[in-house]
Amino acid sequence: MKHANKKASTGSLALAALGVVYGDIGTSPLYAFKEAFVGPHGLTPNEPNVLATLSALFWAMMLIISIKYVWIMLKFDNDGEGGVLALTALANRSSKGTARWKMWIVTAGIFAAALFYGDALITPAISVLSAVEGISVATPAFEQFIIPITVGVLTGLFFIQRHGTGSMGKLFGPITLLWFGALAVLGALSIAQNPGVLHALNPMYAIHFALEHPAGMFMLLSAVFLALTGGEALYADMGHFGSKPIQMAWFGLVCPALLINYFGQGALVLRSADAIQNPFYLLSPEWFMLPLVVLATAATVIASQATISGAYSMTLQAMRMGYLPRLYIQHTSDSQRGQIYIPAVNWMMMVGVIVLVFQFGSSNALAAAYGIAVSGTMIITTLLAIFVTIMVPGRVRALLLPALLIFVLLELMFFSSNLTKLFHGGWMPLAFGLFLFLLLSTWKRGSSLISEQRRKIDIPMSLFISGTQPEVPRVPGTAVYLTADPTMVPSALFHNLKHFKVLHEQTLFLHVVTEDVPYIELPERLKVTQLAPGMYDVALHFGFRQEVDIPMALQGLGAHGVELEPMSTTFFVARSNVADGPGGMSAWRCALFSWMTRQSEGATSFFNLPPNQVVELGTKVML
Repeated sequence: MKHANKKASTGSLALAALGVVYGDIGTSPLYAFKEAFVGPHGLTPNEPNVLATLSALFWAMMLIISIKYVWIMLKFDNDGEGGVLALTALANRSSKGTARWKMWIVTAGIFAAALFYGDALITPAISVLSAVEGISVATPAFEQFIIPITVGVLTGLFFIQRHGTGSMGKLFGPITLLWFGALAVLGALSIAQNPGVLHALNPMYAIHFALEHPAGMFMLLSAVFLALTGGEALYADMGHFGSKPIQMAWFGLVCPALLINYFGQGALVLRSADAIQNPFYLLSPEWFMLPLVVLATAATVIASQATISGAYSMTLQAMRMGYLPRLYIQHTSDSQRGQIYIPAVNWMMMVGVIVLVFQFGSSNALAAAYGIAVSGTMIITTLLAIFVTIMVPGRVRALLLPALLIFVLLELMFFSSNLTKLFHGGWMPLAFGLFLFLLLSTWKRGSSLISEQRRKIDIPMSLFISGTQPEVPRVPGTAVYLTADPTMVPSALFHNLKHFKVLHEQTLFLHVVTEDVPYIELPERLKVTQLAPGMYDVALHFGFRQEVDIPMALQGLGAHGVELEPMSTTFFVARSNVADGPGGMSAWRCALFSWMTRQSEGATSFFNLPPNQVVELGTKVML
């Protein structure tokens, strides 16, 4: 995708980025500002508190979003890709082979990825719910229909995922452009009536409030953080659009529109404290209320779509990097490989989001659960960036390190403040993230143990090549054995020799290598080594964002002097059946790994192998 982006103009990419990159943070005005003044720890909506809140919000957005993410983090790309898993791969590559560092990096990376899923559940629920709540402001008689309408909108959104969003995606940019325009106009009209609210641009309002009311500022930070929750999405979507369009969209439209709207809400509350119940919708004149509800709902659907697509992309990267079993992936576009649909993730998210809507019932209640997972991910992202800055020469360390250390201190304050929400629903995304971390780490650990077990049982390839294979009769055709470890003889070959006592005239030992970069160009993808007459070691190198298509990749074998006749080629695949044993894994974790193995998609469809040319042979592994 990033290669195609070079052909598109920066302006058109900036427009497209509005819906995908800024959908999450762009819908925060629906609920972020009012959260400082509602709930058990809400402030009194008087002038000092309103100005202190706006001052804290303004400078938090400048420091965390404008400077950290838009200016600094977009420089921490992994061959053009961003996001916590891409940064984890970059840090892993920068660790220079130190096993201890690799362990900490991988653990931090998969924990941040797990927390991302917790955030991905709340974002659609709180965004759509807060938009639909505008109905009760416009027509109070319809308040009872808020939950059914929200559930209906979300259900429809998840059901259309399998059809792809290419046609809808063309509307995302223009609709979001209209949304940000509406935010700016409504906010500017309110500020014009009370321009004194602009005094909050002075950071001293926030500083004085913090000095006079330290406990109040600590609680306020969790509300202010709601305006920053789209920062990680901004970084993760860098590979789709590139850094310049994202920066252009932020500084040219998104940031000014958001700040104008927040200050407009503050000006409204200064004029009428009762407006704090829903300051966003009360900015609107009465005649524009229902159109604004429709526009807000469309904007939140777009934000939810971006979150769902992000969950698909994160899952795909996790699979490629060995943290999840193979899941069924459906490509919904003939032209864009990045447009994918993963049914297991889709239905899991749909159930989780609808449960959250019914469980909490309002955007105010959901806001009490929002923030812990996102702030945790932000801290890990900053720590990984610090590690890369230290380890990789050439970066401006003297400037970057102090800035990153300041950011991590600020994010620790936000995280600590958000922890006060733990018993008000904040435990739900955190518990979900911890559960997913258990799944991701269990799969990685189980896969490593299987590889270790096989290395103990299997014969080294060098011994097989020099010893037994010359005595075995040959039959016409080509056999391709898929293996995870090219130094050992595949177990599928043992079964084949045991039952048929023959080798094919041409035998390929094929292993797929997922690199710590997102893309591998075609000339570098295929590496072939001749082991013996008619026997070859074939390594296919893919980036962690690329689709693994073995038959297509093998078409390049002719350039390496290996002729492959498709109709006389058979692919041999080993499938492991896991059993509890003395392998180093507890019984309950072994059972979990075994269950995950059963959910895994077969190698045939995952690697795009022709089904009528595949032979699967089972092996039992004790863990």
